[in-house]
Amino acid sequence: MSEPLRPSTLGEILDRTAQLYRQNFLLFVGVAAVPIGVIVATFTVIGGAVGLAGVSVAKGGFTTGALVGVLAVTLLLVAIPVGIAATALSQAALTRAAVSAHMGEALKIRAVLKSVWPHLGRYVWLLILMAIFAGVIPGAVMTGGVIFTIFLAKLAGIGSAASNFLAFMPIFFLIATAVVIVWLVLHYALAFAVCVVEEKSAWKSLQRAAKLSNGTRGRIFVMFLLVWALSMVLIIAAYVPFAIVLGVVTAVGHGSRYAGVVLVIAEIFNVLMNFAVQSLITPVYATALALFYYDQRIRKEGFDIEWMMQAAGLTAPETPPGLERAGVTSELAADIDTLKES
Repeated sequence: MSEPLRPSTLGEILDRTAQLYRQNFLLFVGVAAVPIGVIVATFTVIGGAVGLAGVSVAKGGFTTGALVGVLAVTLLLVAIPVGIAATALSQAALTRAAVSAHMGEALKIRAVLKSVWPHLGRYVWLLILMAIFAGVIPGAVMTGGVIFTIFLAKLAGIGSAASNFLAFMPIFFLIATAVVIVWLVLHYALAFAVCVVEEKSAWKSLQRAAKLSNGTRGRIFVMFLLVWALSMVLIIAAYVPFAIVLGVVTAVGHGSRYAGVVLVIAEIFNVLMNFAVQSLITPVYATALALFYYDQRIRKEGFDIEWMMQAAGLTAPETPPGLERAGVTSELAADIDTLKES
């Protein structure tokens, strides 16, 4: 590791994130593009099937439209688990790439994906648990609260003071749920870093992430806001010129036979743009969270002292997760083998 191990400020973490991103741009974007490409391709096929069903029904081909509709539903049932698996693989692989880059390991895209593939089931389960705790449960509580307030409002009678007060309760539940979801996301933000680096189970990774993130959730929230703002800038920079051109072409060719072609081109551009933005932005989140993970370990567990002892040969370092399985050769791997033989 070329960077000194010490507690870092938010600015230093962001600077280090930008540095690693520039130095490993092709690795990060390549690792992100593979799973994201699978997701985009899968849902593009579904969108095409749904569109084809609509065209068939509009032309009077109800039977054909129904068959295509059944095909679209079937594809959707297949796409949901594929999307979940691809998202989990993307998060784990980007975390692995960020950790390796931070530690000075030169990994290739194939080696990174190969290193996390054997534990895909664990990462999928971790993603599902995070979705349940940070999304499904708060959403269910909010839905129950809204239904209950609507029921009370009806009992109170329309126009009564109690009914008018209860009419604002759904807004309160919505805001409260949004706050809770954000807090829970920050609570478990380091879960993938824990799961990948320490190879813990999904449940233990959530527990450890909750403890490890304590004291830095505000900084992680600021990082999320800054990266989100960056993604918005990229989207606007790409969409505004295209929207202008599309508007002019649509106005000029309104009602012509080329109008449909323009809409198809616009949709293709939209898909490609989303793919490009996700491939460029997602590695930033993963890299920053990996750096927050190590920063918290330094602050809470003295990881800097542990690392210096390993560098001095006072303790035998553990093999980085997935290093041997990926077939990676490096000076660190050679040193590990020498220590094991001795």
